[in-house]
Amino acid sequence: MTDTFSGKTVIITGAGKGIGRACAEVLAARGASIVAMARTQSDLDALATGFGATIIKVDLADSTAARKAMHKAGPSDYLINCAGTNVLESVLEMTEDGYEAVMGINLRAALICAQEFARSRVNAGGGGAIVNVTSIAGHRGFVEHMCYAASKAGLEGATRVMAKELGPHGIRVNAIAPTITMTELAATTWSDPAKADPMMVRHPHGRFAEVEEVARSIALLLGDDASFVSGAVLPVDGGFLAV
Repeated sequence: MTDTFSGKTVIITGAGKGIGRACAEVLAARGASIVAMARTQSDLDALATGFGATIIKVDLADSTAARKAMHKAGPSDYLINCAGTNVLESVLEMTEDGYEAVMGINLRAALICAQEFARSRVNAGGGGAIVNVTSIAGHRGFVEHMCYAASKAGLEGATRVMAKELGPHGIRVNAIAPTITMTELAATTWSDPAKADPMMVRHPHGRFAEVEEVARSIALLLGDDASFVSGAVLPVDGGFLAV
């Protein structure tokens, strides 16, 4: 693999598992220095050992802690907002606790991290890129995903605002909307064949996404090959949204 990110530093939230960890693996293999944020120390230790990552243990649901973590991360070239969670509740059963848990991580934390990253880049003279990880759930209605869908659709709207406001500083901002990707989080939702099979048949490729496929698409949006791409939402869904 060529060192296309050699000399660059990327902050990855939610780096401990799933798509975030795959991003660390893909970008480290391409020469990037990784700053990994996660809640679980053992996951962070594995990233430090495996990829030489700088690790920051933080619960991004805490706004003050999120800002401190971004300051601790220091100057960087890229940000991947990958931290996410879900609480399965129907419209009629939604709770305030569920709402706060999902929106606090999926939306508020992402906005805070993006804000602190952007401030740092502007102070450094501009440039850099952000990729926000959203979901096809922000485009299609899935049972028991009301707060999750709202958080991801909200982040896509915020991505467009960021692209508009930060473009004059040379900062590109895009979002990536994966289909079902069999992370630990998704496995709790889609392990039941009765739920998974109807979704599977709607995918033209007849399968769900692998974490590495999503990570490689994120790397594409961060890199110079996407130098004039900003404000975009890229589905990584095997054609799900097209049919």
